[in-house]
Amino acid sequence: MKSDYLTTKRPFYALFVFSLPIIIGNLFQQLYTMVDSAVVGRFVGEQALAAVGASYSLTVVFICVAIGGGVGSSVIVSKYFGARNFSAMKTAVSTAFLTFLGISIFLGAVGIVINRPLLVALKTPSDALDMALVYLRIYFLGLPFLFMYNVISSMFNALGKSRIPLVFLIFSSVLNVALDFLFVAVFKTGVAGAAWATLIAQGLSCVLSFAVFMNTLGKFKDSEDGVVAAGGACVCGGNSGGSASSGGVNFAGERFGIGGLRCGRKFRFFDGRELASMAKIAIPSILQQSTVSIGMMLVQSVVNSFGSEALAGYSAFSRIASIAIVPMAALNNSMSSYTAQNIGAGKPERVVKGYRAANFMVAFFAVTLCVCIEIFYRPLISLFIGTGGSETALRTGQAALRFEGFFYCWIGFKMACDGLLRGAGDMKVFTLANLINLSIRVVVSIVCAPRFGIEWVWYSVPMGWFMNFVISFAEYRTGKWRRK
Repeated sequence: MKSDYLTTKRPFYALFVFSLPIIIGNLFQQLYTMVDSAVVGRFVGEQALAAVGASYSLTVVFICVAIGGGVGSSVIVSKYFGARNFSAMKTAVSTAFLTFLGISIFLGAVGIVINRPLLVALKTPSDALDMALVYLRIYFLGLPFLFMYNVISSMFNALGKSRIPLVFLIFSSVLNVALDFLFVAVFKTGVAGAAWATLIAQGLSCVLSFAVFMNTLGKFKDSEDGVVAAGGACVCGGNSGGSASSGGVNFAGERFGIGGLRCGRKFRFFDGRELASMAKIAIPSILQQSTVSIGMMLVQSVVNSFGSEALAGYSAFSRIASIAIVPMAALNNSMSSYTAQNIGAGKPERVVKGYRAANFMVAFFAVTLCVCIEIFYRPLISLFIGTGGSETALRTGQAALRFEGFFYCWIGFKMACDGLLRGAGDMKVFTLANLINLSIRVVVSIVCAPRFGIEWVWYSVPMGWFMNFVISFAEYRTGKWRRK
């Protein structure tokens, strides 16, 4: 299939074809986090499961920086790709890679230094604290691999090649699962073995995917620049509109009205102006992702205060929930790339049709998930806890999973709309809506759970999703995103 199918094929077909590899890939990605927890819980013990669960809320903060930055920067790459401005596209890719490599090294070092005080501040149960520290220290060593892998995957998606990350996700997931059983079940290395399994699998996948991406990028020739964009709004040339610097780089290219994209510029390894353009989308996306994850850390601290048994049950629920929302998250990323490419190509009317198609998919996934969870919630939680698990852990995990299963439509509708706004560069309302979502979940959990029971931790979730959707949809209806 041609790489421009997001701007030429029927919206439903284009979104489905684009989303399916992301869904499958994310399922495999979540699979090895689930296996980490399940293997540790069954072969090490309930306290070890609690330790991995306590660590997870902290690692998600760093993961969200990688995901938010990757998705945010890929919007600019998608627009350049849609406009067929390949020189600028390569500059944007290189700038993103160098930036996030530096950020990941810095954050990894910070994480190693502050992991103990953070876990203590989050009220991690004392019987799980030491194991959580072991897990986190190894995890932070591999943070550059995690960052680069997520950024590379986002760049593949920006080029409409969502099937390639799928291959590496499957490879990484299968390897991670195999190493989990080898290190934890056979060699008896405990939570450290689970952490090393993840680091090795992600490291190899990162290196291999980078090599394939660079080969793919090399197939887009700079000589192809110059295609008319936005319905003839502007014609860009690979070296037109100005003089070259002494180093042969053209800095005098004009800007055209598609999200601030630049024409007439040769490739550079790093471009501060491209970084600034990406930052306008990436920073709000990172802040949204990070603030949500920080909020979830605060929610996690509420759960931690109920003891390691409740924490183990909640950790099991969290792993299953992270898999359940994979289709919704995939549609979120798909709508971002779909919207960005079609706006870059001057086809905003296709965005509206694509949004309708995405909502149809959300309804299908939400109903299917609700039915499956209602039938299988007991055995699903038992996969992590086992027959010898405490009644508190089993009851906590089952209650949370069963309740949330009825409300996945709201996170799906919210993510489809959020993806559209982000792809269009309409970030202010996008950020506001997600912050309100976060605030509702944090406030309700902190205020109500200690007084009325742990159930209010998951009662707060659909409240936040619903308000997020209402605000984002209201912004979509204004049509302002068309002019971004």
